Amino acid sequence: MAASHRTWLVSLIVVFAVPAVAGGQLPQQSLQVEGRLDGIFARTAGVEAGLGITIPAGIYVRSGLLAGLGAGRHGVEGRTDFVSRFSLDPFRQSRWAPYAGGGISGRYRSELDGGARAYLLIFLGVEGPLPLGEMAGWVPAFELGLGGGARVGIVLRQGINARR
Repeated sequence: MAASHRTWLVSLIVVFAVPAVAGGQLPQQSLQVEGRLDGIFARTAGVEAGLGITIPAGIYVRSGLLAGLGAGRHGVEGRTDFVSRFSLDPFRQSRWAPYAGGGISGRYRSELDGGARAYLLIFLGVEGPLPLGEMAGWVPAFELGLGGGARVGIVLRQGINARR
């Protein structure tokens, strides 16, 4: 084989094989599901149970959609939140890790409670560890925030091994 053919062959291998090997080293994240119970305290208060799904938007950030349904002062209320969460410990190096986030919240209430409105949302939270010795499972998290009122949340989130 001539030297130019060997150079060409080596170049093809580098171009096609090296990215495949490097891509195999990246940690894969799946969808992350969460269940939550939130209290929202404003002129009128409400308590809502919710479900959410988030996906990775980088190493430190997860973005997703949350929906809640509950009871307010004058009947049934609900909400949808589009959020992004920034983890300060994305690789689970600590048992408990702080995070912060923000997004947009739509609250749907009776007209007596203020009707349907959109709000900016900000929050701080702390996420707990995976169950001892487990590679996956459900982890607790606690949040405080502002968005259509002061918010307090208790979250049970699907844990991802070696990731938050």
